[in-house]
Amino acid sequence: MVKITDKIIIPSQIIGPVQKAIKSVPDFKTEIEKNIKKEITKIIEVVLVGAISLSASDIHLEPREEDVRLRIRLDGMLHDVMFLSPETYRLLLSRIKLLAGLKLNVHDKPQDGSFSVVMQIKTNPEQEIEIRTSALPADFGESVVMRILNPESLKNMEELGLREELLEVFKGEIKKPNGMIIVTGPTGSGKTTTLYAFLKHIQNPEIKIITIEDPIEYRLDGTSQTEVNPSQGYDFANGLRSIVRQDPDVILVGEIRDLETTQISLQAALTGHLVFSTLHTNDAAGAIPRLISLGADAMNIGPAINMVIAQRLVRRVCKKCAGIREATPEESEKIKRVMKDVPNDNFTLPAPIKIAVPKGCKECSFTGYKGRQGIFEAFLINDELESLIVKKPAVPEIKKIIAENGMITMFQDGIIKVLKQITTIEEVERVTSEN
Repeated sequence: MVKITDKIIIPSQIIGPVQKAIKSVPDFKTEIEKNIKKEITKIIEVVLVGAISLSASDIHLEPREEDVRLRIRLDGMLHDVMFLSPETYRLLLSRIKLLAGLKLNVHDKPQDGSFSVVMQIKTNPEQEIEIRTSALPADFGESVVMRILNPESLKNMEELGLREELLEVFKGEIKKPNGMIIVTGPTGSGKTTTLYAFLKHIQNPEIKIITIEDPIEYRLDGTSQTEVNPSQGYDFANGLRSIVRQDPDVILVGEIRDLETTQISLQAALTGHLVFSTLHTNDAAGAIPRLISLGADAMNIGPAINMVIAQRLVRRVCKKCAGIREATPEESEKIKRVMKDVPNDNFTLPAPIKIAVPKGCKECSFTGYKGRQGIFEAFLINDELESLIVKKPAVPEIKKIIAENGMITMFQDGIIKVLKQITTIEEVERVTSEN
């Protein structure tokens, strides 16, 4: 029996058969169709268990003129699953809204809520997976997106995809007693995953870690997590001001968006706290001009910041079906051109150059890719950069210095992973917008 409140408990006798049946997106469609005429609770179970089993990050329900499209996001890409009848969706929508604490009689305003799924499997019978739910009025009815926040998607630093030398640099920097580390990138580039991996790595009973997030995505043991609430006057700036009075050793600020948050974060980093935060910039070099454009004092930026990281997520080729081939002359030339400035002690170009070929099988839902991994660039603030920052430099000036200091760019890091047959040139170009 499934409990219908803000928590849905799915017993193992239901989970097992569904997980066994669903190994790909086509399987997902087949399993839903098998249960479509059963009670709506059963359909919800299949949709949730199926999406979680396929490691989907989001479930999309999109009303159209004649039907409702069900899609899931796998490895950053949306996949059509099937089309539901308006009548089935009406029942499904009511149950989802009830679970998520949304008002059933409100159809003309956006609503946000959440509920949790407890999948009672033997290995972890009490693990809760939060389902953050958003309903939005659209042309043909309310569109719903359910974000799946599975604690199992949290990673250790070793699982992020860092090159060995960069992993060691990161481990050293996050153990420093003070200063600021900024991770940059667009929405969905893995910034939060990286920062959570940092917190997991340094967490111990001897230090106090406090976060301010919008919203809290995952619960971290041994960490005091707070969530912004603008309607109550608790935004990043006000929250951060309160946090520094709580005697923290480490502070995570979900995002730097305004001058006040910038100033308090930099000041905290200068006064004995280790501060982690994120910015939306295209690359690592862009973080410095971005802080200056927000109004930060250029005199404080260099002394406060220890390291800037930029990242993207590339899809990994499916290990089960991928092939290997020699790169074409054009591909080889491109790789050589991109990698010519990489220091020899960090990289050696193989001969011949062999790259992975995504093919597609049931294991990867016939995409050729399964799972994702980060590609990174990072630089430390040294005396030369600190002197440059005071002059409020443009991005090209910063790029010149960090290149001279030997920084491997995201694109170059991606090509290194291409040469290791982890991903493809097309993937690296897609996420970095370079070619």
